[in-house]
Amino acid sequence: MVAKTSFETRPCPIARSLDDVGEWWSILLLRDAFQGLTRFDQFQKSLEIAPNILTRRLNSLVERGLFEKRIYCERPLRHEYVLTSKARDFRPVLLSLLAWGNRHLAPEGPSLVVVDKADGRWAEPVLVDRHSGRELDSEDFTMATGPAATDRMRQRYRFASDGSGLPLVDNALHQHSQDEARGR
Repeated sequence: MVAKTSFETRPCPIARSLDDVGEWWSILLLRDAFQGLTRFDQFQKSLEIAPNILTRRLNSLVERGLFEKRIYCERPLRHEYVLTSKARDFRPVLLSLLAWGNRHLAPEGPSLVVVDKADGRWAEPVLVDRHSGRELDSEDFTMATGPAATDRMRQRYRFASDGSGLPLVDNALHQHSQDEARGR
């Protein structure tokens, strides 16, 4: 078996994220958990996955803090796998993958859509900036290095927090200084 390369120590948050959820079974397990599945047999039936692979994937998701393992039966000992807050924060990523797949990989039309529970209306997932409400898929937005970026990352990206390129403002710090100016 080929040893998997780990990205957990890389400075790039995309690489680190792939280390946690980049394996396809992991993403499919998260998808099923968002639909309410919690038990080994439910996941196995849904995914038609070999028990040994399912065990490894579930254990990995528990180790990485995406699932919490809870006992639901003492005899025989049985566990359920419950989404953590870290996993729940992955939901927008999953919905973005769904929308991207429908747009680019489903010539026959969508087989899975996002709907509003209140009225059944189809929703179209998009990423927006929390502060401006603008969609992030336009050319008006780009990736830039943050304060913890390495020199190599700063060389790779046009905008950097070290003073080169566009001056960047950390929203959390910016909001804090605005609140202080208002006397809050």
